[in-house]
Amino acid sequence: MKITGISGSPRKGQNCEKIIGAALEVAKERGFETDTVFISNEEVAPCKACGACRDQDFCVIDDDMDEIYEKMRAADGIIVAAPVYMGNYPAQLKALFDRSVLLRRKNFALKNKVGAALSVGGSRNGGQEKTIQSIHDWMHIHGMIVVGDNSHFGGITWNPAEEDTVGMQTVSETAKKLCDVLELIQKNRDK
Repeated sequence: MKITGISGSPRKGQNCEKIIGAALEVAKERGFETDTVFISNEEVAPCKACGACRDQDFCVIDDDMDEIYEKMRAADGIIVAAPVYMGNYPAQLKALFDRSVLLRRKNFALKNKVGAALSVGGSRNGGQEKTIQSIHDWMHIHGMIVVGDNSHFGGITWNPAEEDTVGMQTVSETAKKLCDVLELIQKNRDK
């Protein structure tokens, strides 16, 4: 089974990429194949709401979304990390989420995939839960199965994430829960 980690930060090599890396390391240790989408390395333009994707299997905007669509389609699980920008995730991640409407219009391509969310804020209570809830909203709109970290919404860290031992534990627990649910689904399929 495959888990794709999406870092929704426009900043290369920073907190979101680090916590996605930590989460995917948990998945690799459990035997999952992993892949990544780092918004910092991708060109994703905002949706124009032109409606062209209602009638065709591609978006008319020429950027990196075609590759991202394929990574999301190929995943059994998706884990998204986002920094908190003014109380929510950044515009670059919003563009990816808006453009994912193509996958929804094409037979709910993300339906029943398992999703989890992580967030990094400037302080312990820096808007991470709201950001994670907004990511969960996107997942619910796609019909995904959403998991947290066993007791909260998901992995919540603060800057710098790698020094936040409590927060990094929530990242690990969220990744473990994502793996647990995927393994249960696979076990049920194998019956």
